[in-house]
Amino acid sequence: MDPLSIRIVDGPVLPVCLALSAAFVLYLLIRPVTVRWALTALLGILGGAVVAVGVYALLNAVDAFGSPLPHEVAFWAMGTFAAIGLAVVNLWRSRWWRKLIASVGILLFAITGGLGINAYYGLDPTLSSLFGITDAGHIHVGPHTSTADPTRPLYETWKPPTDLPAKGQQGSEVIPSAGFAARPAGIYLPPAALVKDPPPLPVVLFMMGYPGNPDPSYIGGVLDTYAAQHEGLAPIAVVADQIGTQGDPACADSTTFGTAETYIVDEVPAWIRGHLGVLQDPKYWTIGGYSNGGACAFKYAAQYPDRFGNLLVVSGDEYPGVEIQQQTIDQVFGGNASAFDAAKPTSILAANPGRYSAMTAVFTVGGDDPTFLPGVQRMSQAARAAGMQTTYYVVPGAGHVVDALEGGLTKDFSILYPVLGLSPP
Repeated sequence: MDPLSIRIVDGPVLPVCLALSAAFVLYLLIRPVTVRWALTALLGILGGAVVAVGVYALLNAVDAFGSPLPHEVAFWAMGTFAAIGLAVVNLWRSRWWRKLIASVGILLFAITGGLGINAYYGLDPTLSSLFGITDAGHIHVGPHTSTADPTRPLYETWKPPTDLPAKGQQGSEVIPSAGFAARPAGIYLPPAALVKDPPPLPVVLFMMGYPGNPDPSYIGGVLDTYAAQHEGLAPIAVVADQIGTQGDPACADSTTFGTAETYIVDEVPAWIRGHLGVLQDPKYWTIGGYSNGGACAFKYAAQYPDRFGNLLVVSGDEYPGVEIQQQTIDQVFGGNASAFDAAKPTSILAANPGRYSAMTAVFTVGGDDPTFLPGVQRMSQAARAAGMQTTYYVVPGAGHVVDALEGGLTKDFSILYPVLGLSPP
C-alpha cells in the first residue's frame, strides 16, 4: 500500500496521534511535585497557547489565506502550541531521556495539530492530497467518436443493461496544454458511461479551490449517489486544474502564469469531445467550481454563454483575484486596474445583455460562512438580473469546508438533473 494514499481525514491515523499525544503530555507533566515545576509547566502551557492566539490573529490580520481562519483552527492551534510549550520547558533541568521524549513530543504535537486542522477542513483526505500530489489512478479514456445528440431526454430512452456497474469510476488524466502548466485533471465516469454501449452523456467541467487539487472524489461521490437513484445516469465530470503550479492566475491568460483561461475554455473542452462520450449541445455542458474555481466558473459562464448552458458556483469567490487584488493587477493584468475590473463577471454580464436567458445557474454557500456568503449572494443577484434562471441556496450550518462543498453539489444536481435530461422535470 502506498503510504501517501493513507486516509488522514477519517480512519485511525488522527485518533492514534491524539492518543499518543495525550500519553506524551501526561508523561511530560509528571515530575516531582514542586512549586517551581508547577509554575514552569503552567508557564510553558500558557505561553504556548498565547503564541498560538497571536499567530492566529496575525494570519487573519494579513489575510494570509484569503479568508478568515475559523475558530476551530484557533482551538487546534492553542492545544498544539500549549503541548509544545510543555515539551519545551521539559528540555531544561531534566535527564537525557526526558529531553529525547520532549523532542519527539514536539514533532508529534505538530503533526497531530496539523492533522486535526486538516480533518476540520476535510478537503485533503490523504497524505498525497495534503502535499498537492494527485493520487487518483490513471483512468482509461478514448479516443471517442461522439454520436449525434438524441432528440428525447436520456431518462426516457435509457434502459440500463445487465453489465451496469453499481458505482462510477474515478481517476486522473493529463490534459495537455500549449501554454499552461496544468496538473492532471480528475475524471469521473458514471455507471452509464462504463457499459459496453454507453450513451452520450452531459458533462460538468468543474474546478476546485486554491491551493487545492483537481480531486474528483467529492463531485464523484455526490454523482454516484444520484446515479444510484437514476439507473446509473449521471453527468461525466472533469475536474480541471485552473491553478497550475506557479500561483493563482485569476482565471486569465497572462505572461506570468500562462494561458489558464485558454486551457479551461478551449483546450479542456476540445480534449473532452475527443476522448469522452458526451453530448455536444451546449445546453448539456455545465461549468462549475468551488471557492476559487467558483469565481472562474462565473467568469467563464458570463464570457462564453454559447459554450456552457449551465453554471454551478459552490461557495465561490466573488470575482477572480478578490483576495489579492493589487497583486493580481500587477502580475496578471500588467498593472492595468481597468483590465482587472473588466474581467470581473459582473462587468462581463453588463457588457453582454440579453445573452443569458437560456442558462441555468445555481449558487450555493454555507450558512456559517460569513466571509463568502455576501459575495455569493451578490453573484446570484447579478446572474438573475442578467436573465439567468437562477437558484440561490444556503447550506444550513456549513462553513467554507467540505460540508459546504458536498452540500452545495447535492443541491446543484437536484436542480440540474431534469435540466440535463437525466430525470423528469
